[in-house]
Amino acid sequence: MITLESLTKRYGPKILFEDVSMTFDPGKRYALVGANGAGKSTLLKVISKEEESDKGSVQINARLKVGVLKQDHYHYDKCRILDTVLMGNRTLWDAMQEKDVLFAGEMTDEAGMRLAELECTVAEEDGYTAEPRAAELLEGLGIPTEQHGNMLESLAGGYKLRVLLAQTLFAGADVLLLDEPTNHLDLDSIRWLESYLTNDFRGTLLVVSHDRHFMNAIATHVADVDFQTVTVYTGDYTSFVEQKTTGKRQGEADTAQKKKRIAELKEFVARFGASANRSSQAQSRVKEIEKLEASMVVRRSSVVRPYVKFETTRNSGRDVVRVNGISKAFGPKKVFTDFHMSMMRGERLAVIGPSGIGKSTLLKMLVNEYKPDAGEVIWGHETSVGYFAQDHHEALEAGFTAYDWLRRFDETATIEQVRSVLGKLLFSGEAGLKKTENLSGGEAARLVLARLMLQKNNVMLLDEPTNHLDVESIDALLEALVAYPGTVIVTSHDRHFVSRLGTRVLELSERGPKLFNGTYEEFLSAQGTEYLRR
Repeated sequence: MITLESLTKRYGPKILFEDVSMTFDPGKRYALVGANGAGKSTLLKVISKEEESDKGSVQINARLKVGVLKQDHYHYDKCRILDTVLMGNRTLWDAMQEKDVLFAGEMTDEAGMRLAELECTVAEEDGYTAEPRAAELLEGLGIPTEQHGNMLESLAGGYKLRVLLAQTLFAGADVLLLDEPTNHLDLDSIRWLESYLTNDFRGTLLVVSHDRHFMNAIATHVADVDFQTVTVYTGDYTSFVEQKTTGKRQGEADTAQKKKRIAELKEFVARFGASANRSSQAQSRVKEIEKLEASMVVRRSSVVRPYVKFETTRNSGRDVVRVNGISKAFGPKKVFTDFHMSMMRGERLAVIGPSGIGKSTLLKMLVNEYKPDAGEVIWGHETSVGYFAQDHHEALEAGFTAYDWLRRFDETATIEQVRSVLGKLLFSGEAGLKKTENLSGGEAARLVLARLMLQKNNVMLLDEPTNHLDVESIDALLEALVAYPGTVIVTSHDRHFVSRLGTRVLELSERGPKLFNGTYEEFLSAQGTEYLRR
C-alpha cells in the first residue's frame, strides 16, 4: 500500500496538487492521467523520493520493493545488454559478482563459507533462472537474442530505454512506477507489455501514459491529476472519461440551480432589505447567498483541449501517389527492395511495424528527404504535401518566437489569422512569444500541427505525431484527421489512433511489406491469434 498524507507540491506560484490524502491499494493498477504540466510525472517522482514534496508525506512499507523506470541509459553504455537487465535485481547481481570474484581468487575456508552464503542469496532471488527470465523480457520488448551479449551502447536510444524497461520489470518489484513506458515501443511490444502487466505482475502499478488503448488494457483504476488534487476512479480509461463527464454535467446542473436560487434571493433582498418588517428575513437570505456563493468556488481544471481542423486550398487529383519499384539500403541492411504502392484521394494509410524496420525511411523517401537507390516516387496532379517529421523538434530553428516561426510559412496570412491558429493550438497571449528552443515536446508538436493547419495541404504525411501529445491533444488531432478531406499517410504506435484512423494498413516486417485494404482491427482479425501471440 502507498499512502499519501496531506501531500502538496508547487512550482513557483503554480500549485500542482495540494493537501492530497489517499492510498494506492495492493494489487491494483492505476493509470495516472491529466493535462501536460498537471503534475503526473512529478507525483511519481515524489512517490519514488526522486523529488521532495513541499508538504505532507508518502508512506510505503519498508518491506516492499519499489521499481522505477529510469531514463539514464548512458550509465550502462559499457555494460552487456543482458547484464543491464540483471542489474535490476541489485541483491542478486551483487551476489553473482561477488561469487565471480571469490572463484577467481584463492579458495580459503572463509571464502568457502562466504560462497555458501552467496549461494543461499542467489537461490532466494531465483538466480538460477535469472538469465532466461531476463532474455524473455528483452525478446518481448523487441530485442532479439543475438544482441543480448552486445554492449548497451550498440543500441539506438529508443532501444536502450527498452532495456531499462526490461531492467525495471526484472527487479521483482512489489510496486512499479512507470512514466510513459510505451513511448519507444512499437505496437507488438506494447501488446506484449500489456499482457505482462495484466497477467504476470501481481503488485501495485502506477503508470503515466497518453496511450488510450494501453490504459484501457492495463488499468483497474484511474488517478486523475486535476483541479490541484488527485481523484481516483474505478475502471479503465473509457470508464473514467464517462464518469468524469457525467460528474461535470451534474456539477454544471447543480451550479445552474444555485445561480437561479441566488438570483431569487437577491431579488428578495433588493425588494425588502430596507423594510424594518422584513429585515430579519432579508438578512437570513443574505447569509444563504454567501453560503451558496462559497459552495460554487471551485478550482480550475488544468485540462485544455486544442482545436484542430485541417482544410485544403484545393483538391488533389484522383491518383495521389505511385511508388514504382523503390529500393533502399543503408550499408548491408536492405530496408526496401522493389517496393510498389499507390494511394487514391481520401485514403488514410496506417504504416505499422517494429522500430527500425523502415517506417520513417519510407516517409522520408516520399518527401524527397532520402533518395531511393532504385525506383521512383511519382506524385499526382495538384498534390500539395504537408509533413510532420518524427524529429520535428529539431526542425524548429532556434531564435524565433512561436508566432514568427509560424508566420514564415504563409506570409500572405494576416496577423489575426496566424494568431487565431496559434490560439487554437493553445499558444494564446504570451505563449505565442515563447522561443522555439524553449518549447516542450508537446508544445513543439502542437506548433508543427499549427503549421499544417495554416498551409492547408491536400496530402499529409505524419511520422509518430502522437509521441509528445497528451490524451486531449491526441483526441483533437485524431478527430481532425478523420474529418480531413485529403489523403493521409501516418506511422504511429498508438493502437487507438491507428484503429480509428486507418482505412488501409501497410505492415513492414523482416518478411517484407504487406498492404492490407481495411482497418487495423480488420487487419488483426485477418492475421489470426498466432500473429497476436507473436
